[in-house]
Amino acid sequence: MADVLFYHLTESTLEDALPGLLERSVDRGWRAVVQTGTEERRDALDQHLWTFRDDSFLAHATDREAYPGEQPILLTTGDGNPNEARIRFLVDGAAPPDLAGYERAVFLFDGHDAGQVEAARAHWKTMKDAGHAVTYWQQTSDRRWERKA
Repeated sequence: MADVLFYHLTESTLEDALPGLLERSVDRGWRAVVQTGTEERRDALDQHLWTFRDDSFLAHATDREAYPGEQPILLTTGDGNPNEARIRFLVDGAAPPDLAGYERAVFLFDGHDAGQVEAARAHWKTMKDAGHAVTYWQQTSDRRWERKA
């Protein structure tokens, strides 16, 4: 069973929070896959990860480019795992695939978007019922993560 974390964004955007989480994953030696709800969001994150900070970038590719299996971070709209990632990030209400092959899955959802909050609640129930170890993290006013459940 995977550890499944729900990150409730209340003080920052996905674009603010995701790069740091991806950096920590890569630092652990994990490959990551980020599943988005739409191709437009995938493509916007693709551009963002190259330029999110002046002194850094995250090596990555999208699922429409050659050699997805060689990428440390893969952005996709699908449910495959061609880069054999150990962690899967699900954003914008993306529907999760079977998580059996992952060590960790992270649902990031915008607390100001009622649709994303409802989708996260439904995913929480599904993940818990499937027997995954589920935790809920909410941002504090200083943008740190605090475990709530």
